[in-house]
Amino acid sequence: MRLSKPFFQLPLLFDVSRLQAEVAVLPPEAWVSHPDQVPGNSAVRLITAGGGENDDVQGRMAPTPWLEAMPYMKQALAGFGVVWSRSRLMRLAPGAGVPEHADINYHWHTRVRLHIPVLTWPQVRFHCDGEAVHMGAGEAWVFDNWRRHHVENNAAGERIHLVADTTGTAAFWRFVHAPATSRDQWRSVNWDPSDDHPLLTELNQRSPIMPAAEVQWLLDDLRSELTVTIDSPEARARAGRFIQVLESFAFDWRQLCALHGVGGEAAPAFRHLAGALGEAVRPLAEGLVMRTNGAAALLVLEKRVLQHLVAEDAAR
Repeated sequence: MRLSKPFFQLPLLFDVSRLQAEVAVLPPEAWVSHPDQVPGNSAVRLITAGGGENDDVQGRMAPTPWLEAMPYMKQALAGFGVVWSRSRLMRLAPGAGVPEHADINYHWHTRVRLHIPVLTWPQVRFHCDGEAVHMGAGEAWVFDNWRRHHVENNAAGERIHLVADTTGTAAFWRFVHAPATSRDQWRSVNWDPSDDHPLLTELNQRSPIMPAAEVQWLLDDLRSELTVTIDSPEARARAGRFIQVLESFAFDWRQLCALHGVGGEAAPAFRHLAGALGEAVRPLAEGLVMRTNGAAALLVLEKRVLQHLVAEDAAR
């Protein structure tokens, strides 16, 4: 999700000793390798599709047995009053890091990532778009993951963060954007065994065919970020043609939706149109990037739009 600045610190303080105590009793088998096999990165899955051992972002999200065994951590998440998507404990080994990248997938277009450090050290630094912060244990942060970011653990000990994804309610975003207050005015979130806030989790069921309004929204957002790496008349002309192809596609997709609906019955026709879009923009895409993070425009189009236009199982 694109934000107005790289980092927002929320005026909350969590009970570090209780968070650490709950994490300390996790068995070794709870920790799994990073999905992309990034060295030194491992995680405990807390909220997943069906509550199982997976990294999916679609389906009915539910707490895993690991989260169910950590009542304070579950209470901490529930207390935000938002709907949570995939969420994990993320661990960095001493000397390890998260390579610089920007999150460009469809999942991230409407979601933000909350960080609550559980175990950390002053030498751990989180970098985003040229700014760097140390997220202290028990604090709460969100950041703009559309911007380029990376993490460095230069400490002798491991770093563990609670990392949870949400779109956020209006109240959550008012809280994020509220004027800053002094730390002594922040709310302490202590363990309360009588707390009855429910843990809300996503039911992420996408339409077999992406509706025309969503396609238009995603393409408009991509166009707003489109720029060229080297400014020249030829590059600007290609960018203009790239945009024209997107506009034409949006019209044709809307017409197909009007003719067939989005239930998937005419999936081959939609797949053909999606494939034609990919073929049409590929020769135009060299040197076209996103203004904020430098990601290749064609890659963003593929990850955020093309791969999600038609569900894999549509009309099978």
